[in-house]
Amino acid sequence: MVRNRFSCYCILCTALALALAVLLLVAPTTAYAQGAKGPVSFMNDVAPILQKNCFACHDAKKKKGKLEMTTFETLRKGGSKDDPIAAGKSKESLLIDLLMSKGKERMPPLDAGDALKPEQIAIIAKWIDDGAKLDTGMDPKADLVRELRVRFVPPQPFVSYKFPALINALAFTPDGKRLVVGGNHELTVWDVQTGKIARRVFTRAERAHSMAFLPDGKLVVAGGRPGQEGDVRIYNIDVGTAKDFGGAPSVDGVSDKAVMLKELLQVEDSVLALGVSKDGKKVAAGGTDRMVRVFDVATGKMEHAVENHADWILGVAFTPDGKALVTASRDKTAKVWDLDAKESLLTFPDHQNIVNNVAMTPDGVFGLSAGEDGSIRIWQATDKAKAIGKATKSLPGHSKAVFRLASYSDMKNPMVASCSADMTVRLWNPVAGTPLKTLTGLTDWVYAVAISNDGVLVAGGAANGEVRIWKTADGVAVSNFNATPGYVALKVETPKK
Repeated sequence: MVRNRFSCYCILCTALALALAVLLLVAPTTAYAQGAKGPVSFMNDVAPILQKNCFACHDAKKKKGKLEMTTFETLRKGGSKDDPIAAGKSKESLLIDLLMSKGKERMPPLDAGDALKPEQIAIIAKWIDDGAKLDTGMDPKADLVRELRVRFVPPQPFVSYKFPALINALAFTPDGKRLVVGGNHELTVWDVQTGKIARRVFTRAERAHSMAFLPDGKLVVAGGRPGQEGDVRIYNIDVGTAKDFGGAPSVDGVSDKAVMLKELLQVEDSVLALGVSKDGKKVAAGGTDRMVRVFDVATGKMEHAVENHADWILGVAFTPDGKALVTASRDKTAKVWDLDAKESLLTFPDHQNIVNNVAMTPDGVFGLSAGEDGSIRIWQATDKAKAIGKATKSLPGHSKAVFRLASYSDMKNPMVASCSADMTVRLWNPVAGTPLKTLTGLTDWVYAVAISNDGVLVAGGAANGEVRIWKTADGVAVSNFNATPGYVALKVETPKK
């Protein structure tokens, strides 16, 4: 199985879905009709299926086969062929033929993803048989991506997870006593010393990809729902009317304005990277649309929009003076962007592979970049030494891809933590370019890492939900727990000889 920090770690399925699949393989339309209690809604039932499986190739830019599906009007107009839907006649509709095809003409294409499930095809077929109507009051020209986003109601998180939650993001609270962890449509808060859950904060975003605390104790989180929406929001995790949820107090971070304080950004796909300026006044965010946006925290207004990479933005960091941004991208480069001059200062291409994250030394002289090549590179980020962009050192040690970097910006005791697919967290002196500690104990790929504000603690979060917290001074583990509420790992029995 191929994994990276943006892949889904597990697929949930139920006995009901399996039973339906068996029935629908034989007679999809009939099977759906037998279970249906009313007419099929295009917006509620059909459009979400098309968005997940078709829009990537049939949006306004790509229009594969000259077909655009992101409005009802363009869908019915068709592409290189006429209307792919014969209203009232699913068996005569090209759309159904393509969805059910086993050959090269199948939609989605064989090399683009899995075929639609029989029950999904049955829903579309029944909608066609019912007349292929658009919902009352809907504009045929309306952008379906936006309409679906407006209508989305986030599900309640699992009371108890049956599968471990992949950990993409971690952040220590400013006092270092608690650790916030990204879950499924929620943020979970854990006591550092005991490893016990202290609070659950429900969120609209399915997954948190990056988070950071502001100086005033508010939490900024970037995340979203892959292929559907992305957001950057600011939370106060310590307020709200708490209710018991699986034995822990929970608060509503979706609609309670005392908890979810401000939305800085909402876009059409996940936001993957987040950076906060040293003074806490600016927030920068980047993601799958290749844009980096900079916001004023006080006003919530966007001040800059930078499009300087050819692929996803995976890492963002401010220079210590807040005048420039350092970015990492799936396009295999790290870059520095001058915010005032609105121009690129340098491109660092030495990884020759995906660059997952970036950081800066406290003096603002050197940039650090971590990549799929397993290396951490240190390079000249300013012109103080007249060698801007020149690589100065590579930090060896990790044997596999390095996913994240976390910085402790103290000139007297500078420190950077890295996490890797080799299941370790490592500490480095970024100024001297020397290793400090190798921290072990996690048993899966480590996708997230965080350092406490005082530099005393470092935490790593893994693909199997494990979180481990160590002291940076001696590498001693403070606590170790699975940050998946209610999850009980299956015990594997060793066969008796």
